[in-house]
Amino acid sequence: MSGGSRDKTVGFVGLGMMGSAMAANVLKKGHAMVAYDIDPKKNERFAALGAQIASGPADVARRSHIMISMVDTTEQAQDVIVGAGGFIEGAEPGDVVMSMSTIDPLAVKAMHGTLAAKGIGMIDAPVTGMEKGALAGTLHSYVGGEASDLEKCRHVLESMTEEIRHLGTIGQGIMMKLVNNMLTQAGRILVVEALVMGAKAGLDPQTMVDIISTSSGNSVVFQYTAPRLLDRNFAGIRMDITYKDLELETQVAKALQVPMFMANIAQQVYQMGRAAGLGSEDTSAVVKIYEQLTGVTVARKS
Repeated sequence: MSGGSRDKTVGFVGLGMMGSAMAANVLKKGHAMVAYDIDPKKNERFAALGAQIASGPADVARRSHIMISMVDTTEQAQDVIVGAGGFIEGAEPGDVVMSMSTIDPLAVKAMHGTLAAKGIGMIDAPVTGMEKGALAGTLHSYVGGEASDLEKCRHVLESMTEEIRHLGTIGQGIMMKLVNNMLTQAGRILVVEALVMGAKAGLDPQTMVDIISTSSGNSVVFQYTAPRLLDRNFAGIRMDITYKDLELETQVAKALQVPMFMANIAQQVYQMGRAAGLGSEDTSAVVKIYEQLTGVTVARKS
């Protein structure tokens, strides 16, 4: 749906694995959209879906009332939102920016202050549910920011999610996301280590997965990771992104003076994977490091 006045148009920057599915759901719900990505092919795809295509983030802001940033890193978000050519150069007082990336909460607070000085609202609204939830529109959103700014955006968030939780002031949504991510990221390594140990002892990987799936060792993390190992399917959440998230988690823990043993260890395990050239593969690909060290493979037997 490409038409619509500025005050009824949603801006979207960042059409990657998650962002493209989320933006598509916004369009499906009938919202007018102006979109932008640095990859021209992604822009072409969204033009075909009915979105207007902007020349950059500032142009997105000039043509929309609610602006969404769904990029990978803190630095990218800062460029999109408050940098040269960013949202701040095209937005008007009363507009709202939705930062949906998992980035540094302190940076989000700083951006919020910069935008507020110009009368522009901001919420942080990271999501959980992975690509499957993004495609289905069943993500869970954790929101930080003013309740009034959330209410301006709620109808847009609802087109991408099945749950919206307002957790308090700006940055609190990201903090909740980091807490959840930490459990997932460290837990995935435990799944890998357990299955590699069993395979080394002679247990059949498929049998282990079947038994654990109905036992106390089962979990959402296990159900995400184990089938990928058996199928050798390593397309998904990039290890580089997981490493970035763990860096955020450990930095926040240092600032809060919270001891953080397992997250630091997990980060170093993923760093081994990145050093071995696995950074663009799903985090479960870290199993390849353990397989190389042990001489076993966690896969279905042919």
